Amino acid sequence: MIRIVTQARLARLEDAARTASEQARQTSADANEAFSQHVQELWNVTDRAERAEATTNEVGVLLSGALAELSEAQQELLRKDIEIRRLREDLSRGPREGETLTVLLHYGEPHTIYASREDAYADTATHGADPDAVWVPAGERPPSASMWRCEAFIYDAAGNGFRRAYMPAPKSVGEAA
Repeated sequence: MIRIVTQARLARLEDAARTASEQARQTSADANEAFSQHVQELWNVTDRAERAEATTNEVGVLLSGALAELSEAQQELLRKDIEIRRLREDLSRGPREGETLTVLLHYGEPHTIYASREDAYADTATHGADPDAVWVPAGERPPSASMWRCEAFIYDAAGNGFRRAYMPAPKSVGEAA
């Protein structure tokens, strides 16, 4: 088959080739622009994901610290609840015959009441007294003569209350008897 190509046909083919070439360049430019936009979008998404991961790690650390504090607070609350129950039981049973209390006196004035003498001794150390001090009986000295003094009281059911465990010897008034 022989084909005869005329000048007009050749011009149309060249024109069609230029148009196709221009369209290919435009399509390539559009594709490059779209690719560039997708790369930028991928970059932004990756950046947001990395920031979200860092924030998640920070929140995880804060949450673990808060959970540790919560656990500690719950344990403290449980200990206090147990102590409150014990104190309520002690309160509900009331005093028993022969049970003692110790009153800590500061220059003769009542300061605090304790369940035991050892608790009173320990408390004086928090008020500046020497914790290793040897406690001696007050004897006949007046209570106001001692900075810290412990007085024991015993529950007396017949007297419906506590009475002093140590009663000083009565002194005669004016030597009359």
